[in-house]
Amino acid sequence: MTWKETRLKHLCIDSGQYGLNVAADNYAATGTRLIRTSDIAPDGTLKDAECGVHVDMAIGDRHQLSAGDILLSRSGTLGRSFLVPEQAQGDTFAGFLIRFRPKPEVEPRFLNYATQSSGFQGTVHSQAVASTIQNFNAERYANISLRIPSTDEQRRIADFLDAETVRIDQLIALRTRQVRLAEEKRASSLDSAFKRDTHSPTRLKHLLAGRPRYGVLVPHFVDGDGVRFIRVNDLLDLPGRADSLRRIPHELSSQYARTITRPGDVLLSVVGTMGRSAIVTADLEGANVARAVASLRPKSHVSAELVAAWLTTPDFIRQAMNATSSDTAQPTLGMEDLANFKLSWPSSPPAQRELLQKAQTIQHHCNCLVDVFQAQSRLLAERRRALITAAVTGQFDVSTASSRNVTEGVFA
Repeated sequence: MTWKETRLKHLCIDSGQYGLNVAADNYAATGTRLIRTSDIAPDGTLKDAECGVHVDMAIGDRHQLSAGDILLSRSGTLGRSFLVPEQAQGDTFAGFLIRFRPKPEVEPRFLNYATQSSGFQGTVHSQAVASTIQNFNAERYANISLRIPSTDEQRRIADFLDAETVRIDQLIALRTRQVRLAEEKRASSLDSAFKRDTHSPTRLKHLLAGRPRYGVLVPHFVDGDGVRFIRVNDLLDLPGRADSLRRIPHELSSQYARTITRPGDVLLSVVGTMGRSAIVTADLEGANVARAVASLRPKSHVSAELVAAWLTTPDFIRQAMNATSSDTAQPTLGMEDLANFKLSWPSSPPAQRELLQKAQTIQHHCNCLVDVFQAQSRLLAERRRALITAAVTGQFDVSTASSRNVTEGVFA
């Protein structure tokens, strides 16, 4: 088998075409679908049409997509590739995507797999880091080196990978579903634990030392000395993040004194991403929070961990969805509504401790399951990348290859 060294641009009819720069204000309800980086799923498929946007304007030939075109992301999801299917024929694409159109003698599926290989992706990310640029331009993509066999061999490799990646993708989808089911089980189990007959109905405000408060409205970040600033995304892994948080001026923080954090405060996202929560630890004392984050300060006899657990239940989510305002650009939960949320709460400290222990057991069991499923998903994704890399670089002959060990070590 003969393979030749070449560059991406020599396998395509041009050196890459940038997409349309269309502001969100110009999106339309009907017209030509505009494919954005956010429309391409991590597995390289196109999200459903109802998730997409359109532009009502004449689209020139160079911005019309054809089946077999390859789109590469140049910012954000850097390196993500997308093989344009038949149903996207005639669609157009946004400015953070670059279109490459394979020559007639090049199998588009093979070229798409080649862009997913470890070598190609490694080149993209190493060059992006080395140049400290915010995006990866068409020229850089066009000059990435590739090895390519004959057209017939390209098709054989593509056929092999089509079959084998489907099997792996099905396993990854199963693991994703298992993660979702485990999280749903955690939520429903916590819901049931809180709604026991021995618990008393109350309102959230009666568990707090003060009303919930919004944080800093328009922060101005500073380098060096300043007050640590907690944003919505920081709530995902807040413990241990004290040194990596952005900072705002002391005088700005002092204007929002009621949301300066104390250990045991419960922080809750209330704008856009609803319901994400975290508990303030000792190393985060004296920080402040963003406008999209509410600060809840439980009374001294109320368990912050138990309040945070209730915020993950379907009972809380239902009330939050019913109370969310749609008058603003992003869904926003009002503080007065939040303070008046109803919940069932243990009436005595021993009952609180009993419920907290049960909640911790439920959460620990679910977290263990989720960790296992997510680890298996990562392993499957690594196997998928390794299989693609081996096939598109000629490390084995796909016509005689056995795929029985592709998912070895990963249970179906």
